[in-house]
Amino acid sequence: MKKIRLSILIAMVAAFTACEDAIDINVKKGTSYPVLDAWITTEPGVQKIKFTKSVPYTDQAPAPVIDDARITLIDETANKSYLFAFANGVYSYNPGDNETLGVIGHAYRLRIEYNTEVFEAIDTIKRITPIDSISYKYEKQGESFVDKDGYVAKFHAIDIKGGVDYYWMRSYRNDLQHKVGDAFSIDGYFDQSVKDGSAFILPIQEAVTDFDKPFQKGEKVIVKLRSLTSQSHFFLTQVDNQLNSGGLFAKVLENVKCNAINVTAGGGKQRLLGWFGTSAVSSKERVIE
Repeated sequence: MKKIRLSILIAMVAAFTACEDAIDINVKKGTSYPVLDAWITTEPGVQKIKFTKSVPYTDQAPAPVIDDARITLIDETANKSYLFAFANGVYSYNPGDNETLGVIGHAYRLRIEYNTEVFEAIDTIKRITPIDSISYKYEKQGESFVDKDGYVAKFHAIDIKGGVDYYWMRSYRNDLQHKVGDAFSIDGYFDQSVKDGSAFILPIQEAVTDFDKPFQKGEKVIVKLRSLTSQSHFFLTQVDNQLNSGGLFAKVLENVKCNAINVTAGGGKQRLLGWFGTSAVSSKERVIE
């Protein structure tokens, strides 16, 4: 009986060991779709839109840029149009160094003309609460949740009373090229109808910090808080959930539905991936001293 049990144990170990072997799977490339990455904000200066083609999931090559589309932003509230010009891999429009393109309360329609087909998406710039301040506290490894000694930073803001407000917080280290993290909120909480008009809860405040790599003395903490429509909030949280899910119960990857609709006269066959969104932005930064 002992020999039988030993044989079973050896077989189980061999089976689990075999699971670690690398397996090459021949996955079909599938269809390549145009991908829209467009976000208009109230921040002054150049507004940029990316328009590329999708690549297979296992492909490490950069996404091919689409350079022959015509992209126009229409301010439906002010009845104004802005044609975005293509250069250096992106479509852009410059209203002036101290001028803003996005206006709180205005509705915007993005029109994309590509390959004889026309696509349109609509979003509205919602109100934004100001970031009051950024604070930080020195934490030692083993005494807190940080993986090394450093500073845990957090931002402080209060949700606007009256109505449901959707927020997107993104933080950076030293400059806008080094993103730290994202967090999404409804009225300062993770879910709707918890409380209105109160301070953002601690987990969202501290999402400014990467606990695997806390801030160090002399580094700059940059925080941007953006307003969202409910549709944009849903899109971003769905994408975020897919990017950060893992383990045995991870969600199956899928393309989150794009809000750009094919409005080609007589009907069109092409569809887009990605999203067109708008935001009012509140910014704050502080150097760790």
